[in-house]
Amino acid sequence: MPLQNRVAPTGELFAVPQKGLFMGNRGGRHHDPETKKLLRPAPPSKRWICCQLDFKNRHRSVWGHSYTELFFLDEVTALAAGHRPCFECQRSKARTFARLFTQGMGTSSLWSPSEMPANEMDAILHSERGITHPMTDAPEDLPEGTIVSQHSGSESQLLAKGPRNWLRWNFDGYCEVPVPDGSNLELITPPCILRVLKAGYEPVWHPSAHNEINHNI
Repeated sequence: MPLQNRVAPTGELFAVPQKGLFMGNRGGRHHDPETKKLLRPAPPSKRWICCQLDFKNRHRSVWGHSYTELFFLDEVTALAAGHRPCFECQRSKARTFARLFTQGMGTSSLWSPSEMPANEMDAILHSERGITHPMTDAPEDLPEGTIVSQHSGSESQLLAKGPRNWLRWNFDGYCEVPVPDGSNLELITPPCILRVLKAGYEPVWHPSAHNEINHNI
């Protein structure tokens, strides 16, 4: 039975067998190590990070007595869910992210003129993650790596602005879809991360996002 540790772009956690390219956590242990179930309610934490799967040959017992390991299809998914790059295992990317985050907010930190500290970014991210946001850009103006929700009646699907085209997201990967017309769309990617993407941050995609045609996922 899979653990409930696969993260959707909405930030929700699911128990599915599919693997991912990245792992992460939400600042501590949010599960019972004996039952392997999530704690309800989850302990409060603003520190949501995205990490490499392999770092310094470390090995962990997943959902043991340490923090709650989570897994993402790719970095695009992690960003949409409100996770930022980890300053330990992804230090170069984390510093680039912090610099672009600071630029996007139009502010400078008292600690550094170019890189907002992690706790300041976490506070802003915490206020924007886990909820949808109104669209302020036309679909064609959104940066690569943005994820939106498209509603049609009682159904909805998650769409990503891909490297070459629009893509539908699921835990298996991406498949190509027509360009959305802009109606019934809501922004899933937090606005502060949208600004980071607009500033030029390049997230890692699942390989399926680069397929020329992929209608079978």
